[in-house]
Amino acid sequence: QVQLMESGGGLVQPGGSLSLSCATSGRVFSIRVMAWYRQAPGKQRELVASLDSGGNANYADSVKGRFTLSRDNAKNTMYLQMNSLKPEDTAVYYCNAVLRPESSSYWSAYWGQGTQVTVSS
Repeated sequence: QVQLMESGGGLVQPGGSLSLSCATSGRVFSIRVMAWYRQAPGKQRELVASLDSGGNANYADSVKGRFTLSRDNAKNTMYLQMNSLKPEDTAVYYCNAVLRPESSSYWSAYWGQGTQVTVSS
């Protein structure tokens, strides 16, 4: 069974940096897209950044120039480097992947359990 496992959240002061990781477990045939979403209290979940299998990255306007997405295809792991963090970046960050398990012929969306990022002095 394929699962996504996030790590790296925590508390950081404004202007600081954090790095998030999202690793896949289980046997994966192929990954089409990996992405990070976030959800702040009382707000809808929003897309932060995405990276497709061709290496094309897209970022929300609010994080452009501050966040960088990368991916280790050999490990099926995705990383989000977050710099110059602001209090408004505080949210639960969720990893998402559209992938095809080896045991299936279908592509499906998978979600991690979420990791808390808090930016506060």
